[in-house]
Amino acid sequence: MPGEDAWRPVLDGSVLLRHDRVRGGDLLLMPERAVRLSGSGGRILRLCDGSRTVEGIIAELRGTFPDAPLGEEVPAFLERIRAEGWLR
Repeated sequence: MPGEDAWRPVLDGSVLLRHDRVRGGDLLLMPERAVRLSGSGGRILRLCDGSRTVEGIIAELRGTFPDAPLGEEVPAFLERIRAEGWLR
C-alpha cells in the first residue's frame, strides 16, 4: 500500500482498549463485541496513538523485548487488527 512507511496506527473511534483485572488480560471493547488479546497485543496497541509509525512502535518495544522478532511480528499483528477494522 502506498505510504505504509508513514502509517501512524490509531484505534478506530468505536474501539476501546481496557485491561481486565479479573481475567488479568487486555480487551478490545466494541459495540456488541469484546475481544480478549493474548500475549503483548495490548502493549502494542497502547502505542497505537497516532503519533508513532509502525517503525516507531517497533523501536519503542525493542527496549523491552530486545531479542524478539519484532520487525516481522508487530507489522503482521497490526495488519490483522487493521483488517478487522479496529485500526485506522
